[in-house]
Amino acid sequence: MRVLTPRGDFVAHPHATDDPTQVGPVDHVFLGLKANSYASAGPMIEPLLHETTSIIAAQNGIPWWYFHGLKGPYEGYRIESVDPGGAVTSALPLDRAIGCVVYAATEIEEPGVIRHLEGTRFSIGEPSGEPTERCAAFSEAAIAGGLKCPVERDLRRDVWIKLMGNIAFNPISALARATMAGICRHDGTRELVVAMMTETVEVARRVGCDPGISIERRLRGAEKAGEHKTSTLQDLEKGKPLELDVLLAAVVELADLTGAEVPTLRAIHAVSDLLNENVVRAV
Repeated sequence: MRVLTPRGDFVAHPHATDDPTQVGPVDHVFLGLKANSYASAGPMIEPLLHETTSIIAAQNGIPWWYFHGLKGPYEGYRIESVDPGGAVTSALPLDRAIGCVVYAATEIEEPGVIRHLEGTRFSIGEPSGEPTERCAAFSEAAIAGGLKCPVERDLRRDVWIKLMGNIAFNPISALARATMAGICRHDGTRELVVAMMTETVEVARRVGCDPGISIERRLRGAEKAGEHKTSTLQDLEKGKPLELDVLLAAVVELADLTGAEVPTLRAIHAVSDLLNENVVRAV
């Protein structure tokens, strides 16, 4: 695999197999799958597990473990749009879950060639917020590999900070076939992003988390990515199903749960969901 990066291009030769039994039980399973693949991942992951194996899922959006170990009125609530019928929890047991929020912009230029645009931070944390040996061990390994991997006591804050951007830029980029910088330059779509971020922050606060970052600062962070195609736009161009349930559907569901008004999110969700249905139908 060839990686093109501002830090210097390199070629990696990882051991790869489509048979996890050849690998056997490991201490940590790091998932780079799209969240809409989690429910069917059980047979692939099961051979990798021993008694204390952790599962670190690097994903955008609301994770299936979100209300696990979270004290308050929604403790233990299962988000149907994220974990339909408990299928994800069945494949990825909650007691094994370590959260991971990725701050990296990459693109697949062609099979076997990855362009890394910016960002090397992979924030992790336990759903309970407790510092654990398994988090510390994974963090040390990631840092030794040249990544930033802070262990956060409140990873849910990172989840919402990242989601403020993803919930707006990902579906809009697919609907408009636009890069992140292009969305920011256009007055109308920039206003749309602000509206979606505002509604998202309200939902976050209603489930007990304040992202603690201004919308303008979040916009500036997105602009730094430049002419970057979001992962959703990349998937659309390749004819792949779109990872929208954990981004949009989940937040709309939480709005219903908490009574938040999210008309902009509902509208974009409806249109992008129809787009995804058409993509799936064409596969």
